Amino acid sequence: MQRTPPRFVPTLTTVLELPPEPAPGAEPLPEPVALAVPEPSQAVALDPQALLSEADAFRLEEQLLHRVLQRIDLSLEERVSDAVSVAVQQQLDTMIPRLRGEIETVLRALVSEALAQELSDNTGSTPAFGAQSLG
Repeated sequence: MQRTPPRFVPTLTTVLELPPEPAPGAEPLPEPVALAVPEPSQAVALDPQALLSEADAFRLEEQLLHRVLQRIDLSLEERVSDAVSVAVQQQLDTMIPRLRGEIETVLRALVSEALAQELSDNTGSTPAFGAQSLG
C-alpha cells in the first residue's frame, strides 16, 4: 500500500544520470584541487609585471569578486535598513497630524448626527430619570 506524502514534503522531480564507472585498469581522473584563499591580513599584492595564466587570472578575479560582494552585502543590508527606517518614520510623522484631523472631523460628525437623531426622536418627552436638570 503506497502512502501519499503531505504536500509540504519535497519530492524528487528530476532523475540524474550517473557517469559510467571507469573501466578496470583505466587511469583515474585527478582530484580537483581546492584553491587556498589566504586570510585578508596575509594577502600579498601581485607584482604588476607578473604574467598569470588565464585560469589563474580567472580564479583571482573570482576571489576578488567574492570578497567584494561579501563586504557590499553586509554594508548594503545595514544601509538599506537604516534608509527604510528613516523613510517610514518621516511618513509616519507627516501622517499622524492628518490622521488626527480626519478622526476628529469624523468623530464630531458622528456625535452631531447621533445627538440630532436622539433629540428628534425624543422631542417633548420627559427624561425617564426624573425632571432634574443635567447641568
